[in-house]
Amino acid sequence: MSSDPTPITYKDAGVDIDAGEALVERIAPAAKATRRPGADADLGGFGGLFDLKAAGYTDPVLVASTDGVGTKLKIAIDTGHYDGLGQDLVAMCVNDIVVQGAEPLFFLDYYASGKLNVDAAAKIVEGIARACKDSGCALIGGETAEMPGLYAPHDFDLAGFSVGAVERGAILPKTAAMRAGDVLIGVGSSGVHSNGFSLVRRVVERLGLSYESCATFANPSTLGEALLTPTRLYVLSGLAAIKTGGIKGLAHITGGGLTENTPRALPAGLDAEIDLGAWTMPGVFAWLARAAAIPADEMLRTFNCGIGLVAVAAPERADAVLDAFRSHGDAPYVIGSLVPGEGEAKVRYRGKLKL
Repeated sequence: MSSDPTPITYKDAGVDIDAGEALVERIAPAAKATRRPGADADLGGFGGLFDLKAAGYTDPVLVASTDGVGTKLKIAIDTGHYDGLGQDLVAMCVNDIVVQGAEPLFFLDYYASGKLNVDAAAKIVEGIARACKDSGCALIGGETAEMPGLYAPHDFDLAGFSVGAVERGAILPKTAAMRAGDVLIGVGSSGVHSNGFSLVRRVVERLGLSYESCATFANPSTLGEALLTPTRLYVLSGLAAIKTGGIKGLAHITGGGLTENTPRALPAGLDAEIDLGAWTMPGVFAWLARAAAIPADEMLRTFNCGIGLVAVAAPERADAVLDAFRSHGDAPYVIGSLVPGEGEAKVRYRGKLKL
């Protein structure tokens, strides 16, 4: 047992309380900018408050979602590009909420690091605030943890948690209303989004490339910049499409791709028949498939392959749904329809991916 009488502080142990307070002070204006009915977005309390009555709900059901950014973080850490991570984190949560027919109301984040880098953390949280504002969602709190010994000094992790609300009669999917012949509308993605990056990183490693290499599929961007393209937010466009009255179900295409996620919005006895030639994929997917000889079925169950959201629409309202997505800057495509099936819903593909 040491007899050294020298005093030791929390900072000596690797945790800088002053840095944490500096971060809270810096991000407070960004959080306040997300103020909306039901939340005043002030930070500093032990818990975040939200008033459902003030938000205008009469018989609400709460919808909650939590997620992270996955190993996409490693590319950001290796390149020092952090600006898009906040949107990635928010999108992975709020997109899961809107597909239930719900409006995201508030968001909380968790940022854990080995040594707090105030500038990097502020960029990320400011990105979170921007994405929340773009989704009509209040950033009402969060947590920053400095954990030396658990994380390497330059490593960090992100997690997010969002809560939304939907009036009881508007919950999606409306599987009882689905019929063979209902139209499948795919909404374009911005790229890989935030799933499949363990495979992406393995491909980059196998090819012996640097993240500073030129992205041949997105010249003049570097490979790191292209791969860090933020996940698209589908909240405002999704809510607008729901308001047309033509939406029977929505699926957020994340890990598991079209193959695993589309059936989650369908009832037993109906399959999704998807035409793989109905849309043009971002170049990153053709690059991945060709560079590593990834089979089409593996692409479709790992990546979104250019479709970040799938809507099941009544045929007579399909044009209105397409217009709603377009009016918010999205690129929607009619990619197929529901067809009779047997047992649990599944996806049937026809045609080939445009690789």
